[in-house]
Amino acid sequence: MKKYFYLFSILLFSYQAFSQQDTSAYTAQRAKINTLLAERSAKFGQYDESLNQRTGIFGWQTKRDIKNSNEILRQVVLTDNNIFKELKVLMDYKDLQNQQKVAVADHSQERIEKYMQTIKRLQDQNEQLKAESDKRNEGNLSTYIIVFLLLIMAGGFYFFSKKLKKYEAARAKI
Repeated sequence: MKKYFYLFSILLFSYQAFSQQDTSAYTAQRAKINTLLAERSAKFGQYDESLNQRTGIFGWQTKRDIKNSNEILRQVVLTDNNIFKELKVLMDYKDLQNQQKVAVADHSQERIEKYMQTIKRLQDQNEQLKAESDKRNEGNLSTYIIVFLLLIMAGGFYFFSKKLKKYEAARAKI
């Protein structure tokens, strides 16, 4: 019963360790990506506004308006590229964490298997020692029985020899 309790305790503590593995680097990377996403949203809003700007004659867009819109769009694309790079780093962190979890799980599984083998070996040794103890107790019991029978035989021999002497003494008197 104790071995199951210990095994359950080990598994419970391992599960708690796995659930608290969100590292500070991973959290910082997520915050950086969120900042880049907010920056991208702001730039895209600026791009929308620049498309509606018409500073030319008769409400037309000028080359300068189009260049400004294109520059803002280029900045949006650069921000998108940065977001993709940072997402790649974030995914690498997550993959690393998953690899660590798998390694810890494998290591824990190996330890559990070794504990189970040790428990099995100790149970086998315990059974062997019990068997040896039972054999010794049987040997002791048989020794006691043999000694008891020898004492009965010695006592019987003593009493019969006394009777025989009395019988011979009584016969010698006659």
